[in-house]
Amino acid sequence: MTYILAIDQGTTSSRAILFDATMKVTAVAQEEFTQHFPASGWVEHDPSDLWSSVAATTRAVIEKAKVQAKDIAAVGITNQRETTLVWDRRTGEPIHRAVVWQDRRTSDLCAKLKAAGNEPMVTEKTGLLLDPYFSGTKLAWLLDTVEGARAKAEAGDLLFGTVDCFLIWKLTGGKVHATDATNAARTLIYNIRTGGWDSDICKLLNIPMAMLPEVRDCAADFGHTRADLFGREIPIYGVAGDQQAATIGQACFAPGMMKSTYGTGCFALLNTGATPVASKNRLLTTIAYQFGGRPTYALEGSIFIAGAVVQWLRDGLKIIREASETQPMADKADPAQDVVLVPAFVGLGAPYWNADCRGAVYGLTRNSGPAELAKAALESVGYQTRDLLEAMRADWGGSAEGVLRVDGGMTASDWAMQFLSDIIGAPVDRPQVLETTAMGAAWLAGSRAGVYPDAEGFAKSWALERRFEPAMDDGIRDAKYARWKRAVAATLTV
Repeated sequence: MTYILAIDQGTTSSRAILFDATMKVTAVAQEEFTQHFPASGWVEHDPSDLWSSVAATTRAVIEKAKVQAKDIAAVGITNQRETTLVWDRRTGEPIHRAVVWQDRRTSDLCAKLKAAGNEPMVTEKTGLLLDPYFSGTKLAWLLDTVEGARAKAEAGDLLFGTVDCFLIWKLTGGKVHATDATNAARTLIYNIRTGGWDSDICKLLNIPMAMLPEVRDCAADFGHTRADLFGREIPIYGVAGDQQAATIGQACFAPGMMKSTYGTGCFALLNTGATPVASKNRLLTTIAYQFGGRPTYALEGSIFIAGAVVQWLRDGLKIIREASETQPMADKADPAQDVVLVPAFVGLGAPYWNADCRGAVYGLTRNSGPAELAKAALESVGYQTRDLLEAMRADWGGSAEGVLRVDGGMTASDWAMQFLSDIIGAPVDRPQVLETTAMGAAWLAGSRAGVYPDAEGFAKSWALERRFEPAMDDGIRDAKYARWKRAVAATLTV
């Protein structure tokens, strides 16, 4: 058994990636699914789409690689975090569509809880802010809104889970209701200091604790897949939320190491070691990974819109057909124009945490066109990343590594990565293996299965594809970033 199967369930698609014994990608299968927007600021997924796309891509990648289930030693799962599901304990049927991490429907509830003075307690326990982003208020909304849900939950008939937990339930045929520490840490109801579900916060949100899953290490026994799914039972040995899986896949095991992942959103994590660091700059304190019952903590900055801004150029404005077109367009943009795009389509994440502001474009002239908008879109990701890194360095005391390791689909753009290096004034390292999220999940499962090396050995295998060095004049860098800060300030006041 020399293969490891990684299931990567994301916001817009599900993927299955098969890694061989040397941690090389053997085959990939991917399937997109429908996004549902029932109201402004609301985002939902059909749970059946999540499950069917995972099952289909898993079967497809096994067939594509021409291997058999007996050749697969273990399964690792990584997933979109914070997305919230509730299902019937007996039938396995969800009571509502999944409420996605991007969803802002609980803004009023969060504001009410803040006004009542609850945020300091919640932040102290969870490391998170009272924001609609997290699972807790989404779960409360489901219990309060779906007819009969609260009574069923209090009777012990309903289960809550993030996407990983739902997939484990489905894969094991309902035998295992469990999650890992990294996903639990994103729910707003898990105490990252004591390592357990918090009864005070559950009481505050009126959440019955009987519906919560068991919390395990990232590399642990999460049961076995049903034999009828893939031809034999396969152990599930690794689980981590997507950003933590990317941190692991980037081998950021030493305190001070940083990574930034560019997918639909952008998420930067700074490893802070065995001690949680309380942020003074509205970053999140979270769990990077947990082995042997001992958590390693991180500071995290979350940008809601990164790659999604390119999707907006394609699907909203229809000025591109492919994401790759943005790079040559940015090259052709008029350098004399200083167009700034603040992509607050669903509010702004760290370090601003404003759920209500919306996107804006500044500096338009009569000559501004698609090229200038494409350039501004790519630049917005660099600016937002600098916002995060400056906040991290302030919280961490300035001792974070100077190098930023990057991954995700947007890192394929040399233009975007060079601008990122220029605007943060630091080297940006792009690894040879860009499938770092799936790699992290695979390594968790493979290391427990005895197929892959330990953390130290895995870190030695990390390989650089290209380093981007800053080449922008300091004066230009400062002027451009100051313009960005003014644009954000203006956006926040509208």
